[in-house]
Amino acid sequence: MNCRVDKEQKNRVTIMPDAVFAEPKLAELYDLFEGLDRPDLAPYLAMADEFHAHSVIDLGCGTGNLACRLAALGKEVVGIDPAAASLSVAKRKAYADRVRWITGTAKQLQGLSADLITMTGNVAQVFVTDEEWMATLRACRDALRPHGRLVFETRNPDKEVWKGLNREQTYTTIEAPEIGTVESWVDWVNVQLPLVSFRSIYVFHKDGSTMTSESTLRFRTQSEVTETLSRAQLTVEAVRDAPDRPGQEFVFIAHQ
Repeated sequence: MNCRVDKEQKNRVTIMPDAVFAEPKLAELYDLFEGLDRPDLAPYLAMADEFHAHSVIDLGCGTGNLACRLAALGKEVVGIDPAAASLSVAKRKAYADRVRWITGTAKQLQGLSADLITMTGNVAQVFVTDEEWMATLRACRDALRPHGRLVFETRNPDKEVWKGLNREQTYTTIEAPEIGTVESWVDWVNVQLPLVSFRSIYVFHKDGSTMTSESTLRFRTQSEVTETLSRAQLTVEAVRDAPDRPGQEFVFIAHQ
């Protein structure tokens, strides 16, 4: 689920929908597209220390970058993701043996507990229905230990990031071991707020094959997110900025 929207690099925008990375072939490429040294994860690592979190659940952990980095710091970590192919990649990383990996969704939070639960990237936006989102928030609330916190980010809809979803601004090329050159770009398909749908295209030069995937994200306003947290019996402690994308995102910190 680790859905990265709008990674700006050299004035370009790259979208990495996790629905695509349920495919084993593309799961292997995820880190090449995103990079292992992801600046968007630094604030979460810092908050784990700031809040003295000994145990962390990374919901929608994708290929496990944050989970493994937390484990390297001595944290007790659980990584949950519905994409088994992504978890297969995660399990081969350094410190992966110190992480408990679970294939699934927020339903798998039942019976677990943690000082900190994270949803990085744009995981929070893949829950397009109110029912899905509220069920996820309530599952997180139930899994939080006393004084624990839920931390996640979501795009500010006022910034209209979808306007940059086109081949010109999202085109990128990577060289992958044994796979060769892979071209990728994103086009928006439909914008009917609060929902935005887009199509990701991957072209493999070695065999001439193309893979595509369509994804939909929900863009909630700050007040809408705050209201849903309240309904889930969670209190907003703070709403921060994302240091690597100033003014573009809301980073919510909530507790019971």
